[in-house]
Amino acid sequence: MELMVGLTKCLKKNLFDVSIRICMVQTMHYTRLAEVGKLETPKIQGKYDTGQLFLHRVFGYRGVVLFPWLARVYDRDIPNKRASQDDANFNHVGKEVKGRTHTFYQVLIDSRDCPYIRAQTEAVTFLGNQDSSRSLYAIPGLDYVAHEDILPYTTTEKQPLQHELFDKFLMYYPDKDPPFGPQETLRAWQKKNHPWLELSDVHKETTENVRVTVIPFYMGCRESQATSVFWWRYCIRLENLGDLTVQLRERHWRIFSLSGTLETVRGRGVVGQEPVLSSSLPAFQYSSHVSLQAPSGHMWGTFRMEREDGYTFDCRIPPFSLESKSEDPGSTTGVI
Repeated sequence: MELMVGLTKCLKKNLFDVSIRICMVQTMHYTRLAEVGKLETPKIQGKYDTGQLFLHRVFGYRGVVLFPWLARVYDRDIPNKRASQDDANFNHVGKEVKGRTHTFYQVLIDSRDCPYIRAQTEAVTFLGNQDSSRSLYAIPGLDYVAHEDILPYTTTEKQPLQHELFDKFLMYYPDKDPPFGPQETLRAWQKKNHPWLELSDVHKETTENVRVTVIPFYMGCRESQATSVFWWRYCIRLENLGDLTVQLRERHWRIFSLSGTLETVRGRGVVGQEPVLSSSLPAFQYSSHVSLQAPSGHMWGTFRMEREDGYTFDCRIPPFSLESKSEDPGSTTGVI
């Protein structure tokens, strides 16, 4: 089945959106369809190999798998025996949630699709190498994708993806399936940056048909003469599972540090935007950062959402831990 022709009914709309984005990258003056490959059946069991080309099920971009991560997913929507005992607690901070192992993938995003993605494409950041530096360095076009969001496809092109790291990390092997395999550069980069790239915990919760997914990452510690500052980044995805359009209006965070402090943060929107989640564009993803003067802490909060019929509600952000890791003093981060 050709990639631009069709899919099953549940995927037709997503596929159509992808094809339009691809065509708009090629020309802003007119629209034309161009075949980029042929879809394969998504894997129900097993993992995708390094070099697997795919379309993102939600955001529609073209990408390639670099390597997998095994993460613990804490889904607060899944009932458990103690859930009913904690329903009175609005933020569900004390609710016991059992983690389930799930596969995610480190991927590269095709740079031609980046302008049309409702997600930050420079979300994976690293601290500067100097101990006193607070500078953040981003690797453009790097993302984390859940197994169920991978729509695999094949192509006969030797250069199917445009990304500055594609040739550095992958090599073409015409007799392999997929025909792209890892170079030693990729293995070395993965090993060196493993502590800062590692995806270990994922947290999910749904309120009024709006699902919030949070993935925290430890970035490292920066020390001065007086204090030690620990840094984390966190990736948040909002997805509208209902039929009515909703818009994010405000954010409200509670940040607890092991040092004993509790900080409250309120503000309009997120990362300078008040994203609209509609049936045609149901998802939005962004990343931000937090620092503590303690090696661990917790975060939780709410997003104030406004529905198209005027109804407003607080969408819960699932509580998540901020945990530090031991560091190699001689290591550098983010360098290719």
